[in-house]
Amino acid sequence: MTSSAIENVPRATDVSSTKEELIVRLADGRTIVVPLAWYPRLLHATPEQRQDLRIIGDGEYINWPQIDEDLTVSGLLHGTRGPSSRGD
Repeated sequence: MTSSAIENVPRATDVSSTKEELIVRLADGRTIVVPLAWYPRLLHATPEQRQDLRIIGDGEYINWPQIDEDLTVSGLLHGTRGPSSRGD
């Protein structure tokens, strides 16, 4: 019997932010909303720096070149926080 695995890699299609949240829309229709406090570089960046982003790797990664921040969509889904953010 032959079976084929269906790749289900989460991919971002759009990214935005507010003063307090990072909002990532996924190709499968889901939306991830996480606190900017989890990612200190994003939290302390200006709105303009947060808007200067690239969705790369066919949507698997998000890069903010001005602040040298890179996040994976998979990490966002797993609740992975950035360095120097504190858990509750």
